[in-house]
Amino acid sequence: MRITGQCHCGNVQYEAEADPEQVVICHCTDCQRLTGSPYRVTLRAKRQDIRLAGAEPTLYRKKAENGNIRLMHFCGDCGTPLFSSAEHETGTWGIRWGSINERAALEPRAQIWARSKATWVDHIDAIPSYPKERT
Repeated sequence: MRITGQCHCGNVQYEAEADPEQVVICHCTDCQRLTGSPYRVTLRAKRQDIRLAGAEPTLYRKKAENGNIRLMHFCGDCGTPLFSSAEHETGTWGIRWGSINERAALEPRAQIWARSKATWVDHIDAIPSYPKERT
């Protein structure tokens, strides 16, 4: 599937070829802290299938629980998380779902680090929802 995406301000843009079956929800505490949300949704893609345009993403180095260094790629202007990759890996990158224009067509196929899952996530349908901001 061909996808396109960008950061919130539009300075960093990309396009990629990716398998829509490779969408994963991560409940790890790093993803919770880095997103300010209970989980992060990521589309895994081969680095050679991702083409960057516009400004270069800023990189943040994070030591993972397993000791490996992960690179977090984000817009240096607006702060939008865009990608993650291993420090010395040219193989698979994680594309942040929220930055993808075609995200409505990309449903998660698996959940990882479920031991850190917020307990209420499994019952989110029981929480009242509204079509827009409630005043």
